[in-house]
Amino acid sequence: MVFGTLLASLSQVGKEHDTGGVEFWREPMRAGWLMKQGDVIRTWRRRWFVLKDGKLFWFLDSNVTPASKTRGVIDMRYCLSSTSAVDKTGNEASFEITCMGESHVFVCETVAEKDAWLSSVGACIARASRSFAH
Repeated sequence: MVFGTLLASLSQVGKEHDTGGVEFWREPMRAGWLMKQGDVIRTWRRRWFVLKDGKLFWFLDSNVTPASKTRGVIDMRYCLSSTSAVDKTGNEASFEITCMGESHVFVCETVAEKDAWLSSVGACIARASRSFAH
């Protein structure tokens, strides 16, 4: 089972992520550095995140342009909640986004930054769920 999951994850390496036509390089709702645990190798990595139009994108650096390659995308239409993750990480500045079938844990530099991300992500999830229901 673990081997199969690893192979499925490795099959995604190098593939383009669906940006849904979102101009992620222009006027994001929120952007900043977060630590994210890797999907395949479970080490923590610092990534630049951009939240825009109901999608959370991440990149290797903060110089985001139309040519930037996304390292991943979370579509808020498939997310159920965003909550503190202190129980999982032991870090007061951590939060989790729970989506259908998976969850993602992030660590911010400060608790205030975590609260700001939770507010923005929560608003996106609520907006996406309202539009998805109609």
